[in-house]
Amino acid sequence: MISAATGAMALLMVTLVRDPGLEYLLAATLLTGVLQIAAGYLRLATLMRFVSRSVVTGFVNALAILIFMAQLPELTNVTWHVYAMTAAGLGIIYLFPYLPVVGRLIPSPLVCIVSLTLVAVFMGLDIRTVGDMGELPDTLPIFLWPDVPLNLETLWIILPYSLALAVVGLLESMMTATIVDDLTDTTSDRHRECKGQGIANIGSGLLGGMAGCAMIGQSIINVKSGGRGRLSTLVAGVFLLIMVLVLVLVLDSVLVLIPMAALVAVMIMVSIGTFSWDSVVNLRQHPLSTNVVMLVTVIVVVFTHNLAFGVLAGVLLAALFFANKIGHFMLVTSDYDEAKDHRTYTVTGQVFFSSSEKFMASFDFKEAVSRITIDVSRAHFWDITAVAALDKVVIKLRREGAEVKVVGLNEASATIVDRFGVHDKPDQVAKLMGGH
Repeated sequence: MISAATGAMALLMVTLVRDPGLEYLLAATLLTGVLQIAAGYLRLATLMRFVSRSVVTGFVNALAILIFMAQLPELTNVTWHVYAMTAAGLGIIYLFPYLPVVGRLIPSPLVCIVSLTLVAVFMGLDIRTVGDMGELPDTLPIFLWPDVPLNLETLWIILPYSLALAVVGLLESMMTATIVDDLTDTTSDRHRECKGQGIANIGSGLLGGMAGCAMIGQSIINVKSGGRGRLSTLVAGVFLLIMVLVLVLVLDSVLVLIPMAALVAVMIMVSIGTFSWDSVVNLRQHPLSTNVVMLVTVIVVVFTHNLAFGVLAGVLLAALFFANKIGHFMLVTSDYDEAKDHRTYTVTGQVFFSSSEKFMASFDFKEAVSRITIDVSRAHFWDITAVAALDKVVIKLRREGAEVKVVGLNEASATIVDRFGVHDKPDQVAKLMGGH
């Protein structure tokens, strides 16, 4: 994975830079690194198992849309030359790899940038270039310690920002790791990745940089260009450092000539390659809940421009759909023995907050019967809501004069029922009934 400054992280820093100032951003970056290292040692990356495939797909599609939308300012209110250059760039990117031998040795995006730059220079085209975007750096980064007071007041100022940056940075990095793992058919060490991101952010803060995380667009470019191991990301970082050195010393006058149309073509390629086109085809095949989770993730990310909000919305929605679905897999059947005036209720499935109402509605509290057995050997009670439902059922049946017995509790269910249940504790039952 390629890691650097990202838009999702920058969005969280706006008020911190505007109000306390840049020095506090550097301090927050250092604290972010410490929190991420701690997350690595606490193995918090395992929480990624709660992120479903539909959320990851929505995350990827939203990012592809955001990447494409970011290119639109360069394609509006421009001359036809820009459209021609962009189309030519896309043609080079997609057709160059088909050339024998050389097509596989040289990355087509690099060929696109070099070719279009030469065309723009020699033809003297009046189009936007990198130099029009602002001044390029003319000094190297230096080691510095944030000029802020080292006290609790400073900590309380930067802590909320650092927590948000740490969470968003690790979330985006872990999701990027999932995507790269799928593309390369490998398994990454996410706990080590958390520690590595933290160490990198501490280094960034000490050199005057903002907190960063894995960048899905650049990571996919790396993979699509043939990078399959750590060496590719090391080379990317080293080459970027060399470029900064060369930029400061020699090539500043050359890089400013690169037409923005060439970079737009590269980023459009990235957005096309990032988007999961199969997800559109599978809309008719996948369950409605899966499609809703994916689409909500996309919509929230695109409208808020915040990947964390979209992923959070997707995870919460997926959890609600899952709870609702599992709640339907609960059934209560009954059998009446007329000779003994004995009714047996058999509970099958999962009893928890989502299915507790259905569980209670399955009993006939007005039936006149002397003995009732509730067989839960095929059921599992998960939470205190389920225990409370069992208590209400037993107490209501006993209130109607029936002798009620609960049998078949498995060990886990028995533990939570013994701890939080009241139907077998006369003093608490009396208190409960007295309260009503």
